[in-house]
Amino acid sequence: MILRALDRIKRAMHLGLPRRQAVQLSALTTPEAIQDFIVKIPMNFEVGGGTALSVTETLKQRRAHCIEAAMVAAMALYMNGHPPLLMDMGAAEGDVDHVIALFKRGKYWGAISKSNGAYLRYRDPIFKNLRELALSYFWEYTKGRKKTLRTYSVPVDLRRTEPKLWVTNPKFCEEIVDILTVARHFNLVPRGQDKRLRPIDHIERKAFKLDEYASPKRKKKKHKTKKS
Repeated sequence: MILRALDRIKRAMHLGLPRRQAVQLSALTTPEAIQDFIVKIPMNFEVGGGTALSVTETLKQRRAHCIEAAMVAAMALYMNGHPPLLMDMGAAEGDVDHVIALFKRGKYWGAISKSNGAYLRYRDPIFKNLRELALSYFWEYTKGRKKTLRTYSVPVDLRRTEPKLWVTNPKFCEEIVDILTVARHFNLVPRGQDKRLRPIDHIERKAFKLDEYASPKRKKKKHKTKKS
């Protein structure tokens, strides 16, 4: 059942979201519409240093990488009566994690995800469990020619955290990053098999280099970022 627009706006404003932004997100009534919305937010390349922008700051600054878009998506899902769930996907050493927003349609899991590349994005709700969902990202989660996805976390329910930490925080949302990092994670690759994973071939590597936004030169980061 879809909540009325006024009810969606009230839900968001109760957590501190300014009315103008609440109205903006209230138009997003399905996971598909939420995905389309975050795709249109320009990529955050953290030119001035590492960021983990809150929902209000992401909408204000009009830029986002994965964790920032995931928090916006979680807010929009919450406004529609879904729990605001995030999942961290852990990478091998040398690569960075990726964060997605989770939702269910009936018994099946799906995901809303922002990535500058073409492959670590939306997942239709066809997965019986989170392991299946996480595995759908495995073959395209790469660094160079190496497949680097190693773990996935339990769902992190943002209702258990203070809204000031992820909705209205004007600074780096360090507490949310920490919560995702220390959440219980499960291995995707059986022990010993990580050393025998086949590198992607050259045509795959060429395809994975396709980005939506050109990356500008970056300044040195002060915080660990997430995968873009």
